[in-house]
Amino acid sequence: MSKEGEKPAAGAGVAASSSKPQQADQSNGQPKDAPVAGPSAAPGEKKLSGAELKKKAKEEKAARRMQAKAAQTAAAPPGAAAAAAAAAAAAKGKGKQDGGAGAHGSKTASKAASTAPPKSKATVPECFSHLSMAKRMKITQADKDVHPVILQLGQQMSTFAISDSITRAEATLLAFKKVIESYTTPHGATLSRHLTSVVLKNQIEYLTACRPMCFSMGNAVRWLKLQISKVDIDLPDADAKKQLCSAIDAFVHERVTLADLVIVETAAALLTDDDVVVTYAHHHLVERALLRARAVHGRRFRVVLVDDPFERVGLAHAERLSAAGVPVAYSHDLGALRANLQGATCVLVAAEAMFSNGAVYARAGTSDIAAVARDLNLRVVALCESINFTERVSADALTYNEIDPERNSGEAFRLLFDTTTDKFISMVVTELGNSSAKSVPAILRKLEEL
Repeated sequence: MSKEGEKPAAGAGVAASSSKPQQADQSNGQPKDAPVAGPSAAPGEKKLSGAELKKKAKEEKAARRMQAKAAQTAAAPPGAAAAAAAAAAAAKGKGKQDGGAGAHGSKTASKAASTAPPKSKATVPECFSHLSMAKRMKITQADKDVHPVILQLGQQMSTFAISDSITRAEATLLAFKKVIESYTTPHGATLSRHLTSVVLKNQIEYLTACRPMCFSMGNAVRWLKLQISKVDIDLPDADAKKQLCSAIDAFVHERVTLADLVIVETAAALLTDDDVVVTYAHHHLVERALLRARAVHGRRFRVVLVDDPFERVGLAHAERLSAAGVPVAYSHDLGALRANLQGATCVLVAAEAMFSNGAVYARAGTSDIAAVARDLNLRVVALCESINFTERVSADALTYNEIDPERNSGEAFRLLFDTTTDKFISMVVTELGNSSAKSVPAILRKLEEL
């Protein structure tokens, strides 16, 4: 019995010698008449210093304040709670300002400057708000499923590194070809549905966000979706992708490459010796037609090149024509247009699109040249691929157009294109032959049959 009674005492001694907190806990459990070794073993909690007492008081005060605030918020309506929070924030800011006005003066000034209302950006008037404009969209803002090739193409379009419509359509189809080559149909889905509704949708949305889609791109995308919908659901992915890639290559070869060759040859054959040809700015079809007429057909003619006053893309064009042995008279703007057209025999321009009513959608300034040419009884020939034809109708330049992102301010903005009505166009040259501007609906019906 004596040994069992000694065990608790030994355990207590070990616990007391192991750590001071345990000794304090055991002293609380001792009877009041237990002997006290000294002042450090006083009953109760450890004596706190002045700094610790002050800290504890602040914590208790903060806890009481939070409880009161929670009760007030629960009792008051939401509007009153928001007003109280705003008032508390204002009082807190004022207290900081009063407490350290000298030390925090610069911070307050910088904060006021940063919270100042931003300057209003140049906005387009509401009557022109339906017109679109290219935007330099950051790659980080694109969807995660956008293919790297599409990201690169979108940046090139937004910066106008690829500008004309037929080049944009060709680049878009070739980029979609790479997307299809790297595509894998998910489990439980079919290629004909998932590729169109999910994969291509993200790519098209990104390209459209960078720059509005032109008419040739729209026609090419609709054609590609039609080809995808025709793919047999039982066809293996490898064969289906090979079939689509072959169809894209054939489409680009027929509707772009061969079409350009036919148009260039037809336009070059229209020129004769001693002609004075007026052209505007630069387009690859017009340049190739003039060079072919001189080099292949041996025609002797002169060129009057009227340049775009905003972009001056015709200067390099004039230098290449001059280097090929074609005499060129260069005009840097439309100011002396009537004088430049006085001795001309024909006007050769290129169209970005052809509307169903025969209107020509081309670089801004084309309609001015066509109108003056009609007054002088000059023949106006427009070059355009059939992929640029659209069933839409336009009677002015404000229905379908783009705003120049580099020349857009609160006072004025510039349109990239204009619309020339069919009465100013003498002939339209396509890969299907020469026709009048009013024959666009017939050409569209023929393309549907093909």
